[in-house]
Amino acid sequence: MSSSPSATKVEFDDDSMWVTLTDGRVLGVPLAWFPRLLRATPAQLREVRISSRGLHWGEALDEDISIAGLLAGHGDIGASKDAPAA
Repeated sequence: MSSSPSATKVEFDDDSMWVTLTDGRVLGVPLAWFPRLLRATPAQLREVRISSRGLHWGEALDEDISIAGLLAGHGDIGASKDAPAA
């Protein structure tokens, strides 16, 4: 059984994503770390789905962010997520 926290709530302001975790912490993450989210409309950002492992957006943004990655300080800058899936 994992003792890793998961997200309970996600909010956005003009520059940041705020993720509330099950252990009470609130992570403030610059949207600049995730270019797709930075370019997204408010309506697209609200389409986030929270799972036990992370945050997920559907086809419009095609973004998946793990809570473990956020806790480790990992963003999406430089990632090649736009490559076609095999």
